[in-house]
Amino acid sequence: MELQFKRHRRLRTSANMRALVRENHLRAEDFIYPLFIYEGENIRNEVSSMPGVFQVSMDNLQAEMDDIVAHGIKSVLLFGIPKTKDACGEQAYHDHGIVQMATRYIKENFPEIIIVADTCLCEYTDHGHCGVVEGEKVLNDESLDLLVKTAVAQAKAGADIIAPSNMMDGFVAAIRAGLDEAGFTEIPVMSYAVKYASAFYGPFREAAEGAPQFGDRKTYQMDPANRIEALREAESDVAEGADFLIVKPGMPYLDIVRDVKNNFNLPVVIYNVSGEYAMVKAAAQNGWVDEKKTVLEMLLGMKRAGADLIITYHAKDACRWLKEDE
Repeated sequence: MELQFKRHRRLRTSANMRALVRENHLRAEDFIYPLFIYEGENIRNEVSSMPGVFQVSMDNLQAEMDDIVAHGIKSVLLFGIPKTKDACGEQAYHDHGIVQMATRYIKENFPEIIIVADTCLCEYTDHGHCGVVEGEKVLNDESLDLLVKTAVAQAKAGADIIAPSNMMDGFVAAIRAGLDEAGFTEIPVMSYAVKYASAFYGPFREAAEGAPQFGDRKTYQMDPANRIEALREAESDVAEGADFLIVKPGMPYLDIVRDVKNNFNLPVVIYNVSGEYAMVKAAAQNGWVDEKKTVLEMLLGMKRAGADLIITYHAKDACRWLKEDE
């Protein structure tokens, strides 16, 4: 009997053949590494739920940045942990705020590094929410004014990209207008366009010390059950002037990444969040998975889904492993 079938294995016969036809690749330039800058001195606290990730004070920032550069990482995402917090998150938009100080230091000493500034209030408010609250309600429009002040302060300090993560309606329009009015027309906005109310953020809240003190964030972050809503959110941000679109979290939302990639012609960024990182680290430490193979497969899957850039705590390890495999 003569069989008729296609021989797909012809393109898998050797490592060089597989490399020749490989559709997606990981590069150091694809990664954005999150940094937690802690106001104070002599601080280098490892986050217990995120092995290998540290809160660092300004006096330890030089060593941390030296290590980042040595790994070949080109971009960092800055989060701040201030000494004092208040109802309006005032330290987020002061010129002497911790993210602004870190930005100036990095720009002066590592001018080639791209600095992405997370623009939110949750790490700076005593209630832990991403905007102004009245009772237990997070106010949308009143929060926009403070977010604009924060974005302008970050741009003045030297941030290359403003990344608003608050999920208030109209935040891109307000921040774009505020930046333009302040003369920062060339500073792009990397919008957390599609951010779900996710259980995968737990370790981050330890690292950033920004957990909500009452309620949750489900009135402003998205319902994990919804897919079409993500396109409405992204469409609004594109219309309001976003230059990048972030989908957060990563692995559970690869379908959303592909939807966003297929529908919009802006760079798509995926946030490989703290819970995803912590699970792999825990499994690897117990010998249940091969950490290198698992992480690189996860990150490659994010690229295949449509991500142009990946915000990931695995960036240092991934860069080292990619060099080893060259």
